[in-house]
Amino acid sequence: MAFLSIIRRWALREHLSIREIARRTKLSRNTIRKYLRSGAVELEFKVAERPSKLDPFAAKLSGWLKTEAGKSRKQRRTSKQLHDDLVKLGYTGSYGRVAAFARVWRADRQREQQTTGRGTFVPLVFQAGEAFQFDWSEDFAVLGGERTKLQVAHIKLSHSRAFLLRAYPLQTHEMLFDAHVHGFRVFGGVPGRGIYDNMKTAVDRVGRGKERQINARFLAMASHYVFEPEFCNPAAGWEKGQVEKNVQDSRHRLWQPTPDFPDLIALNVWLERRCMELWHEIPHGALPGSVANAWAEERATLMQLPPAFDGFVEHSKRVSPTCLISFERNRYSVPASFANRPVSLRVYPDRLVVAAEGKILCEHVRVIQRSHKLPPQTIYDWRHYLAVIQRKPGALRNGAPFLELPSAFRQLQDHMLRRPGGDREMVDILALVLHHDEQAVLTAVEMALAAGVPTKTHVLNLLHRLVDGKVFGGPPLDTPQALVLQREPKANVERYDGLRAQIAGGSHAS
Repeated sequence: MAFLSIIRRWALREHLSIREIARRTKLSRNTIRKYLRSGAVELEFKVAERPSKLDPFAAKLSGWLKTEAGKSRKQRRTSKQLHDDLVKLGYTGSYGRVAAFARVWRADRQREQQTTGRGTFVPLVFQAGEAFQFDWSEDFAVLGGERTKLQVAHIKLSHSRAFLLRAYPLQTHEMLFDAHVHGFRVFGGVPGRGIYDNMKTAVDRVGRGKERQINARFLAMASHYVFEPEFCNPAAGWEKGQVEKNVQDSRHRLWQPTPDFPDLIALNVWLERRCMELWHEIPHGALPGSVANAWAEERATLMQLPPAFDGFVEHSKRVSPTCLISFERNRYSVPASFANRPVSLRVYPDRLVVAAEGKILCEHVRVIQRSHKLPPQTIYDWRHYLAVIQRKPGALRNGAPFLELPSAFRQLQDHMLRRPGGDREMVDILALVLHHDEQAVLTAVEMALAAGVPTKTHVLNLLHRLVDGKVFGGPPLDTPQALVLQREPKANVERYDGLRAQIAGGSHAS
């Protein structure tokens, strides 16, 4: 993936010719063209590392190390003694793992002590279009009358200092990707470099110095937008000090007093508009004019925005016999034809998409419950179970998915289940939505109920007349011009009275 990213960088940023890239990489020009034309990067996901035997004892060992650090040097227990004490608690791993854990813990503690003191720093200067900085913060807002804890993504251009905030319920991969999509959209382009801390959604493992094992999905997003991700040293927040300060400043600029909105969508619309207003109000400081003036000049140096990255996270699921899949303690229905079969679940910030065999099966609104005290929810789509009740019509009466039927269908069901065979007739009416527009079927049912004839035959008659346009309220007929009347007849009741007068004296049948 890194090799393909270099090829795209040479072509899109440095504007090298195909011939020059082929000379540097020793690849054919056709191969270079294929990579640049595809616009996508094939990923090879690595198998997750196996858990360590020390993981269940990590918290205990950290507490011991903290206690030993407060003792004098002669009274401290050695790593060997700590290993022996862990063995007594049930640890079956090696001494080397314990010693390595202790070395990392002491190095982190020493680094923290160095950063808490008064340090020496170098002022940083960024060229236009060179870099952006990203960070998360935790803030509160009132959504729908309830105070809600939010994870807020901050993305800021290092040169012009233009920034954007976007709120999410969680700090997961799909939320991270969505924040970048909206950030680059608002900025009008992509800088050349992104500066991050060592967040778990981007870095799988932190090595020595600047060595990082970058998450494969995050690297795919960086390659799509052709920017180079750069990660700060641990506990070195000053390396992305602009966005760190932006987190502090936003507390009194945006979150005090706590805003009140009907939902998260309305909050993010307000945040985007308010951030762009602040660009005009905040002076840049290092450059003349406001942040908006600096951004207007920097925008021309940003790389042209490519199509939005499809930032979903994919999970393999197996559909249960009740046509459900589980995600985040909640369950979602899937079409019955895929019961007991594997499917792919694509997770987006606001929705879940189920796919299989190269096609989209269904889509649900994502339900996120932050508290484990709330009971899990089951989200049904009654249409997914139509194939089942056609074989088992008796399940319609107490079927949980059919509690969410439209009110007209529920009223018709109440009428039909009162007579023998009504469940089968009701199933046949519900199955009509598989072949006709659901709104047309619902309209036919409402008309049958209004006429006081809630039967299958009458609903089918009304539906066919609706489809053919023979019922009031159906689609208007397009009358040919040749059939339009030149003089339309008018109703005249006096003609009828004249006919009665002519035959008043004559004979007529009684």
